[in-house]
Amino acid sequence: MRAAPMKTRALSLPHRAELALRRRLPALSPQALTLLVCLVFTFFYNQRFWAETFAAEPPAGLADWGHVIGYGVILTLLHYMVFLPFINRISVKPLLSALLLLAAGVSYFTGHYGVYFDTHMIDNLVQTDTREATELLTPGLATYMALYAALPMALLWLWPLRQRTWQRGLGMSLLWLTGAIAVLVVALLLSFQSVSSLMRNQHELRFLVTPGNAIVSTGQVLAADDPLPSERLPIGEDARRQPSATGAPRLMVLVVGETVRAANWGLSGYSRQTTPKLAERKLVNFPRVSSCGTSTAVSLPCMFSPFGRGNYNERYILSHESVLDVLQRAGYRVVWIDNQSGCKGVCDGVERRTPSAEDYPEKCRSGACLDEVLVDELERQAASVEEDTVIVLHMLGNHGPSYSHRYPATQRAFTPTCEEADLGKCTRDSIVNSYDNAVRYTDSVLDAMIEALEHQPSLDSALLYVSDHGESLGEGGIFLHGLPYAIAPDEQTRVPMIWWSSPGFDRGAGLDAECLSRQAERTVSHDHLFHTLLGVLGVESSVIDARLDFTQDCRRLEPEFVVQLDASDRER
Repeated sequence: MRAAPMKTRALSLPHRAELALRRRLPALSPQALTLLVCLVFTFFYNQRFWAETFAAEPPAGLADWGHVIGYGVILTLLHYMVFLPFINRISVKPLLSALLLLAAGVSYFTGHYGVYFDTHMIDNLVQTDTREATELLTPGLATYMALYAALPMALLWLWPLRQRTWQRGLGMSLLWLTGAIAVLVVALLLSFQSVSSLMRNQHELRFLVTPGNAIVSTGQVLAADDPLPSERLPIGEDARRQPSATGAPRLMVLVVGETVRAANWGLSGYSRQTTPKLAERKLVNFPRVSSCGTSTAVSLPCMFSPFGRGNYNERYILSHESVLDVLQRAGYRVVWIDNQSGCKGVCDGVERRTPSAEDYPEKCRSGACLDEVLVDELERQAASVEEDTVIVLHMLGNHGPSYSHRYPATQRAFTPTCEEADLGKCTRDSIVNSYDNAVRYTDSVLDAMIEALEHQPSLDSALLYVSDHGESLGEGGIFLHGLPYAIAPDEQTRVPMIWWSSPGFDRGAGLDAECLSRQAERTVSHDHLFHTLLGVLGVESSVIDARLDFTQDCRRLEPEFVVQLDASDRER
């Protein structure tokens, strides 16, 4: 008979606790509650911003600390003035909840991985597939979101609001906005010299201001220029193919690596031999290669375009065809085989294939296939080649943060390894070990690809491998990739590249392999890829810039004409 009252009392405890908390919290207007949340953003969700600010300008006295306070006031009021027009008694809690959720997610990735939320990072997020996104959903992220999103949101919804008519609420908003503007002007006047110097010298700091960084960058992406044309505009319409001097079918294999940095490439002088099999082969290694971007979304379209980093124009690149279209127009069969998250539009209009777990159940796990499947695909394609062909193999490579999932157990040469997607739970040595094991696996895959080509003596074959961008492994507290290019470290912009070709290919192209080896020390970049592919494959077109063909000086068979890009075209 007493059980029922006890159950009722037990069920009422959370409600009584909620009422007690509500009584202790002072009722606030929507405007005051918004200001409070903006203060919380400034001091609890901008750890990376403050760390970089203190590193750039270490406070040394009272005046410096005054500038720091000024930065805090400016950050708080800038957010406040943006949010305030959208605030009323009905919208305040849903809007602030969404902002807390956004700020928590952004601050986690800026703080834990050193991510900068610029427009390119927003593009990366939009283009990330489910498998890549899942790897980032770690227990560490869940714990952080519970502390920095769920808990503050629960408190926010418990906080009592003052009751006002909508007319009085509008008047209060105008009054608060006027006050915020006045205080902001004063803060800017007092800290102008310091703020302008900081922003001028540390321009990229604005991409760390949370949650404003994500909001502004997303707005810029949404408010970009007119939509890209439904069909990409043609380039190289005059492309024509010269026959090979040997008469045999040509097979060019372009292997696009993923997230492999030059700093950990054994052939380029890394202290560890992460490329033991390639080191035993006669090939050309290029140790000084720079990428077009620090993410796949930027680098991939850029490296296949005629303009590259030197004349980078994102809209022009995305709205025009790639080198694959020019090769196809010249008479080559072009096939794109993808073990990644897509070609970012580069392969539109050519044959495409994506290996799956249904095709290779032993080599695919958790929705991702090991890069060995590309060897099988290459063997299958090469065995049926009867015409000049270009095959692009897009690798999974060293895509982070789950480096330990990129190679089989047989490639676990460096230990201990980091088996976590949450890199914060691993030592830096274990992270580097896992990364190096993945590089070593890439070495074995590339070796197997070259061996597969050697087994096709009737083909004049060549293989060019180049990574799309590099990776940070904790240097300066930065992990992964995607930093703005202007401040990106060499670890993210310097990539490995190798060239291998059969004797038949060299004869057919008139290529002096020894000459190419001697020139390997030259500085090259993704800018060279477009023009080199066309040049070495005997394609003639007015779109070719011979200065960017790194085989040009080592080819004895000169095409009938190579026309330089018109300066006006290059500026478009």
